[in-house]
Amino acid sequence: MQDRPDDKYSRILNASIEVISEKGLEKSSVSEIVKKAGIAQGTFYLYFSSKSDLVPAIANSLLTKILDRMKRKVQGAESFWSTLDAVIDETFKVTDEHKDIIVLVYSGLAVNHSLEKWEEVYRPYYEWLEVEISKAVQKEEILPDINVKWTSRTIINLIENAAERYYIGRERDESLTVYKEELFKFIRKSLITD
Repeated sequence: MQDRPDDKYSRILNASIEVISEKGLEKSSVSEIVKKAGIAQGTFYLYFSSKSDLVPAIANSLLTKILDRMKRKVQGAESFWSTLDAVIDETFKVTDEHKDIIVLVYSGLAVNHSLEKWEEVYRPYYEWLEVEISKAVQKEEILPDINVKWTSRTIINLIENAAERYYIGRERDESLTVYKEELFKFIRKSLITD
């Protein structure tokens, strides 16, 4: 989940996000993307074998940004609960900011790529939360007998699903504050003893 430092790679990726967000994956062409990026068409194929190969790269770029923001926000957090609160807050913010890209990524990955590719993109994010959960277990903040790997994936998927339902599915029967508080309480109750 690393951004390539290569300027041309970043220009292709940024141009792709703009063009595909505007026209959709099917109606976008490599010609339009390279024109927007200001590079030769042959250069595109040095980085991507096809237009559909852009989708996991876009997902990777977005998740890298999310994870970087998350790490900065939770740096020095006093407890796992502060970390969880930050993860919920940042996930909702990023989903609101990038909802068009998220829809694009979901549709592109569903059509052209496997679940394994999706898991590969998410792996650093899952592993980061596994470390945070393991610390919480050692500090006796949460149940000692949980499966850390499975719990990390479940928490991330649950939070993302809730944020997407709120911003993309427009499921807004409660205020944003109540929505996030209920999500936090639900996860907390599942991780602590009475």
